[in-house]
Amino acid sequence: MTLPYITPSHLINAPLAGAGPLDFVLPPELEATAPPEARGLSRDGVRLMVSYRSDDRIVHTQFRQIGDFLEAGDLLVINTSGTMKAALNARRSDGTPLELHLSTHLPADLWVVEARITQDEKPSMPFYDLEAGERLRLPGGAEARLHVPHSRRDQSGPGARHRLWIATLTLPAPLRDYLEQYGFPIRYSYVPEPWPIEYYQLVYATETGSAEMPSAGRAFTPELITALVAKGVQIAPLILHTGVASPEANEPPYEEFYRVPAATAALVNMAHASGRRVIAVGTTVIRALETVTDERGMTHAGEGWTSVVITPKRGIHAVNALLTGLHEPQATHLWMLAALATTEHLKLAYRAALQEGYLWHEFGDLHLILP
Repeated sequence: MTLPYITPSHLINAPLAGAGPLDFVLPPELEATAPPEARGLSRDGVRLMVSYRSDDRIVHTQFRQIGDFLEAGDLLVINTSGTMKAALNARRSDGTPLELHLSTHLPADLWVVEARITQDEKPSMPFYDLEAGERLRLPGGAEARLHVPHSRRDQSGPGARHRLWIATLTLPAPLRDYLEQYGFPIRYSYVPEPWPIEYYQLVYATETGSAEMPSAGRAFTPELITALVAKGVQIAPLILHTGVASPEANEPPYEEFYRVPAATAALVNMAHASGRRVIAVGTTVIRALETVTDERGMTHAGEGWTSVVITPKRGIHAVNALLTGLHEPQATHLWMLAALATTEHLKLAYRAALQEGYLWHEFGDLHLILP
């Protein structure tokens, strides 16, 4: 299917300053507004675009056919972080109702949080009129105290806008129990209806901690994973707890917690040594692996909070292939994709995705970038 109003002229040849390497028009019709299950599909029934960097070949298929493009000896590295019910109803001292999104749990029991305002049960929008020291009332007698803006840029002066804050939570119960009782999944305007947390969980999640689902792995099913393993595809886990994915234009990625086990690092190094493909399932996997991979391309075990930002100038050393969703115009994730696949290849792939009507966002279709 070709969309008549999508033309190559929507793709800008030169990257915008501080933005991703592509800018294009994303029609509302191509935003996935509900889980595939609600559209009559299975998890692995979403579409898959496979693009080859070496010759710019593009193949369109369904995700359940991904095994046709993988080989015995390929190493899939997956992020087994589970999704929290990271959104909470909140209220300012003047009674203004807000929605508080928990993003990243920092050392000293601090949190990166985002306050958003809701209107008539519609999805929330960023709220900027908060002040340092302000206390937000949360359900069950809990409280969030805002300390300082997360960003050190433009912290004062007329018109200063602060989306993310460093905060302390005071809860009446352990975090996991509290969120289970009072929290709900984060969603944005393109998903008009709320969905239970089960729709935001990966089948291989082992440790809850992500503010939003590491969605590149959502289409895997137990049966599909079994078939890949039987084919000889290796699978190695790591953890990266994702933060909120609603950055302002030109806002750089922020710190996120990661853990790369020694066994996973060893498998990555062995795959490279024997000339096999290392395929990251999601940009979160690349960020975690690049944090612990040295300039010689050796990957090490590690744990902590990463602030690594991957650009074409920095390059990628840990993987040579990627399974990912489709990213929004000017998204900083596109710099990471360009570091792997070049901007020119991405232009071709994204033009094809637009022309073929692929769906964007966490409930949408997927893109496999291979050498």
